[in-house]
Amino acid sequence: MRLFTLAAAIIFAVPASAQPVAIEPVQFASRDGTTQVNGYVFRTANAPEHAPAVVMMHGRAGAYSARANGKYDAQTLSARHKAWGRLLARSGYIALMVDDFGPLGYPGGFKAGTYKDRPAAVDEVTNRPLHAYGALRYLQQRPDVDSGRIALLGWSNGGSATLAAMADDKPGDMRTIGFRAGVALYPGCGLKNRFAKRGYTPYAPVRVFIGGADEEVSPALCEKLVAGSRAKGGDIDLTTFPGATHSYDTPTESRQKIEANAAAKAATEKSVLAFLAGILQGR
Repeated sequence: MRLFTLAAAIIFAVPASAQPVAIEPVQFASRDGTTQVNGYVFRTANAPEHAPAVVMMHGRAGAYSARANGKYDAQTLSARHKAWGRLLARSGYIALMVDDFGPLGYPGGFKAGTYKDRPAAVDEVTNRPLHAYGALRYLQQRPDVDSGRIALLGWSNGGSATLAAMADDKPGDMRTIGFRAGVALYPGCGLKNRFAKRGYTPYAPVRVFIGGADEEVSPALCEKLVAGSRAKGGDIDLTTFPGATHSYDTPTESRQKIEANAAAKAATEKSVLAFLAGILQGR
C-alpha cells in the first residue's frame, strides 16, 4: 500500500517547473494621469489566494521580440520576458510584464546608441517610474494579489527606472503603500545625475546585478551608486559577475554560449528568487 501511494504521487505530482502559465493581456492607468499602459499578467492556475506579485519593466528594446514583425502581443513578448514571467509565476508570484513604450508609440523600442535621441516621454528617471506605480496600483486592486506584497524588477533601462522608482524622494503615499523590494538587472546607474547632490537611498531593499564585461552600461557607476547609498544607510547591494555581458540572462544561444553569461544567469535567478522569497513570502 505504501509503495502504491508513493507511485501515485510520482505519477500525478506536477513539478513547479512544469506547471502551465497563462498570460493575460491587461491595461491600466499610469500615475502620470494620461497614459493607458499595456501589460501581461503571468500566473499559474493554482496560484495561491492573495498571492505576492512582481512588476516587470523592460529595457530600451521594449517588451517584444526583435522578430515581432509588427505584431505586438503576448505571443511576441521577448524570450527573456517570457522566461522570467514563467519563472516567477511558477515560484508562487503573479507577474505583470509592463509595456509602457507601446502606448507611447514605440512598441519596437530603441536600438543601442540612441539614448540621446529618445523622446522625453520614455525618460526612465521621471516618467517610467510613474508607469511602474500605475502597475502597482492595478495589482493592488486585483482580488488575487496581496496588495502589501509587491516587488519591482527591471532590466537595463527598466532597471534604471526601477532604481528611480525605489528612491526615497517619492511622495509619501508611494512609499507607504509602495513596493516592498526592488531588483535592477544591469541598469544604467547614472540616473541623469538626479541623485548626484543628495545621494541615492531606496525606501525599501534593492538588489542590483550586473556583468563585469557589460558593453552598454557602466559597472563602475553602479559600484559608485551602491557604495554611496550604503554609506547613507541604504539597504542596497550589488552583485557583479566577471566576464558577463549586457543582457546576460537572455535565454538565447548567442548569449548563453558565453560561459560567464550562463553562470551569471543561473546565479541571478537563484539570488533573485531567494531575495523575493525572504521579503514577500517570509522564507
